[in-house]
Amino acid sequence: MDPTGIERWRATCARLGLRNVDSEHRKLLRAWKSWGRHYHSRMHLEACLRHFSSAHFLATEPAEVELALWFHDAIYRTWRRDNELRSSVWARMFVVTHGGRHDIAARVSSHVMATAHVERKLSSDAALVVDIDLSILGQPQAVYDEFERNVRREYWWVPKRRYSAARTAVLKSFLNRPTIYHLPMFRDRLEQPARENLQRALKALVAQ
Repeated sequence: MDPTGIERWRATCARLGLRNVDSEHRKLLRAWKSWGRHYHSRMHLEACLRHFSSAHFLATEPAEVELALWFHDAIYRTWRRDNELRSSVWARMFVVTHGGRHDIAARVSSHVMATAHVERKLSSDAALVVDIDLSILGQPQAVYDEFERNVRREYWWVPKRRYSAARTAVLKSFLNRPTIYHLPMFRDRLEQPARENLQRALKALVAQ
C-alpha cells in the first residue's frame, strides 16, 4: 500500500481535528515531485512514513510526528538556506487554517525545524522525526551510496571542489557527534552502519 496515499493522509489529519484536507495532500505531493529532486523526493517521504509505521509506538503524539514527516522536506531548493523554515511555516499555516489548535501547529512546526539537524536537545517526538529523517545514513552500503549519488545530482550546479568541501563538513559534523541517533531503537540498529557509511563517503570525497 502506498504510504503517501490519501486515506492515510486523511486519517492522520482527522486525529488532529483537521478538516477539508484533500487539496493540501495534492499540493504536498506536487511539491515532493518538483523538479530537481533526486533524493529528497516522494521516495524519501515514503521511506520516512514506512519507518514511522515501525516506530509509531515511540511517539507521544503520533499524528503530530506523522504530519511533521509529511511536511519536513516539502519545500526543498538546494540554492536556499531556509527550506526547513519555509516548510515549517507551511505546516503551521496548514494546521491553523484547517481547524487545528495553535499548540499542535507550534509542535508540528518545531518538529519540521528540527530536521535542519542543528539542535541537539530535542523533545522525544522531535527526536523521533530527526532519527527517521537520518535513517538513510544507516542503510546497507548500496542504498547509502545511491543516496550520496542522488544528493550530488541535486547539487549539480555546485563546482566539484566546492561541493566536496561542503559535503565533507556535513559528514564530519555527524561523525563528530557523540551519537548520530537520539533514540535507543535507532542507535542500536543504525549507529554503527551509519558511521561506517559516513567514513567510506569521506574517503571517497578525498579520493576525488
